[in-house]
Amino acid sequence: MKLRIQGNSIRLRLLRSEVTRFIEEGRIAETIHFGPGDQAFFTYALEHAVGAVAVEVRYMPSEAVVIVPGSEARSWAQTDQVGIYATVTIGRHGDLIVAIEKDFACLDLSDAENQDTFTNPQIGTAC
Repeated sequence: MKLRIQGNSIRLRLLRSEVTRFIEEGRIAETIHFGPGDQAFFTYALEHAVGAVAVEVRYMPSEAVVIVPGSEARSWAQTDQVGIYATVTIGRHGDLIVAIEKDFACLDLSDAENQDTFTNPQIGTAC
């Protein structure tokens, strides 16, 4: 799962196998370590929850979790729908724009670099 943060927006891009694991297990997470210390890490995760009615974001020290309603997650995973997009109000700091997308093959990369991606719907154009 890839993470992109820019301003007050976050985008998660999932490979085909990650989408499958997300639906089957309910959670997918990645951790990056910034140094040798026990607290020098950051985990980002995507979860789906039966009781959720809208996309939510939960932040705790060293972890950010995006939570998606279960039915919305399954619909996204089982169709050609590219992504789940939401605006989450974060109080006095405004809004957080959230995008969760399938990771499509880039048409100008080798097959090895495109392994496990979704078929690009824009065949014939450059990434």
